[in-house]
Amino acid sequence: MQPYELSLADASQAMAAKKLSPVELTASVLDRIGAVDERLHAYVTVDADSARKSAERAEREIAQGESRGPLHGIPMGLKDLIDVEGMPTTASSRVRSCHVAARDSAVATRLSDAGAVLLGKTHTHEFAYGLTTPQTRNAWDHGRVAGGSSGGSAVAVAAGGATFALGTDTGGSIRVPAALNGVVGLKPTYGLISRRGVTSLSWSLDHVGPLTRTVRDASLVLAALVGRDEYDPASPASEGDLSGLRVGVPRNYYFERISPEVEKGVRRAIGRLQELGAELVDVEIPLTRYIQATQWGLMVPEATSYHERTLRSVPDLYTPDVRVLLEAGEFVSAGDYLRAQRARTLMREAWAHMLARVDVIAAPAVPMTAVEAGQGSVRWADGTVEAVSDSYVRLSAPANITGVPALTLPVGKDHAGLPIGMQLMGRPLDEATVLRVGHAYEMIHGTALEAMNSR
Repeated sequence: MQPYELSLADASQAMAAKKLSPVELTASVLDRIGAVDERLHAYVTVDADSARKSAERAEREIAQGESRGPLHGIPMGLKDLIDVEGMPTTASSRVRSCHVAARDSAVATRLSDAGAVLLGKTHTHEFAYGLTTPQTRNAWDHGRVAGGSSGGSAVAVAAGGATFALGTDTGGSIRVPAALNGVVGLKPTYGLISRRGVTSLSWSLDHVGPLTRTVRDASLVLAALVGRDEYDPASPASEGDLSGLRVGVPRNYYFERISPEVEKGVRRAIGRLQELGAELVDVEIPLTRYIQATQWGLMVPEATSYHERTLRSVPDLYTPDVRVLLEAGEFVSAGDYLRAQRARTLMREAWAHMLARVDVIAAPAVPMTAVEAGQGSVRWADGTVEAVSDSYVRLSAPANITGVPALTLPVGKDHAGLPIGMQLMGRPLDEATVLRVGHAYEMIHGTALEAMNSR
């Protein structure tokens, strides 16, 4: 196994045992980027010289006994919405072609303090306003979509071009590309991770979170970002044992209009959780008829408000798909926006009542695996035709509206060898339980890293 193939936890342990150095790991990942990114286009920019200098500094500090923790010397990528002082934050848009960040974002500061090595900025669907990241190619099949909007971050991790990365999630933008590229994606509880210095899409729905190769890795990054260490799911007392834990299985919404292979893979994974001792409980997802209207009723006007000045001054610099959405937001009335906010409040209350009965909810992350690039819609078995973007956001949006933590992890492959993702959602601020369940599944089924190495 090459260093770039290691999980964060394994790389950290190897460095602690002096079997690997930050310089060796960073060089391996940079070489991997050089070998694959011309095809994948995961990165907007790579600053190899700065990464090597950071790795050298980390190596010196670790040699002097000044370890900063498990992220020290670990190479990572940041979605190009996240400010790093002196670096461009382009949001993958011509609108931001001359923008250079004046200071670090809160998350960049946290990761720098933890000793992580920044490789560069990863592509996003322009201003995070889309579910495909069209400039980036799927790590498993280059003719298929990467998912979005954090497609660059997911592909970089899946292809070995970063040991971990950060993304943002407004309607599934961490979980969708994670599921389509066979990696782990965590959208934490709304407000848990600071968004200071992160370009906004929709202030009331935006989240920042990690994309990693294992659930354990996600817990390590989360701990660094929030300064708390209770998220480790791998304590000896709980490894692989879910006895007494209640897993909610939706009887509506999440298993409607999904591909048979995705349903089979996720239901099989839920059965594995039961084998580990979990009790399966049927749950009714509340207020489902209002989910799409609420998601769009919040996101569209908030995004338009953020872009109001540049939409009027340089409209031609936006890509057509994003410009249309931004212009549409000008026609959403104040009354419609307030009704969406009220619906959000009702959904939060209803979900809190539902989650009082169970510890986590297990469901598909996306209704289908990665579609071919350029495909605009999908026809379901009942004859319904749905836009690809609407399809991918449909199962992710509830966790954004309600603000609950949601973890996506790979649970198998379809007939074409493309990853299938399962989503675990829990109570607000109970990331520890969500991570525990995901880690228990990984222990018996294997990790995304093992699946990647088996290709």
